[in-house]
Amino acid sequence: MYKRREREIEAMRELIISAAKEIIAKEGFDNLSIRKIANKIEYSPAIIYHYFKDKDEILNSVMRNGYMKIINAVSKSVNEELEPKDMLKKMSRDYIEEALKMPDEFLAAQLNQSPYALKHTSSLYRGASKEKPALAALCKCLKEIYTAMDDDRIELKAQMVAASTLGLIVKLVIEKDIDEEQRQRLIEAFIEEVVSKI
Repeated sequence: MYKRREREIEAMRELIISAAKEIIAKEGFDNLSIRKIANKIEYSPAIIYHYFKDKDEILNSVMRNGYMKIINAVSKSVNEELEPKDMLKKMSRDYIEEALKMPDEFLAAQLNQSPYALKHTSSLYRGASKEKPALAALCKCLKEIYTAMDDDRIELKAQMVAASTLGLIVKLVIEKDIDEEQRQRLIEAFIEEVVSKI
């Protein structure tokens, strides 16, 4: 009985988060509301408060879920026995592929200027690699390639890789008429011509 109740709670939380993701993808973070979520899932707003404290907790869950997918994709590469340059390429490819699996959610988060979204997505400030696990993994990989380079310069390189990768992802999502073969050619060329030479 207890296990079934836990599953029911988790299913309802997932339903709420899923509805929130859809609203965010279409209308942005700033336009998300408990009432809109309630209307989407056809429950009263009071029910949502039974599962989440407030809108901020829902937003935090949405952002955390998306970020964890990215971290998990990047972390897979770190656990493999690869040369540092090959690891950098694989990390970049895995990051791009994971982001492209959730295009609307990814764009809604990355291109949003609200303070709430920026708290989760900002990565260009000095010291970001100490707070952002994906950027930290990238720095670690770059440090193995550029052993004589100081940590400050390594972080700048990692930030340039992250920013340029974001640019490619945004273009791949926005230009919807790119066929899969061309998409893969662009990703491979980007990794060889940009990431590998940064």
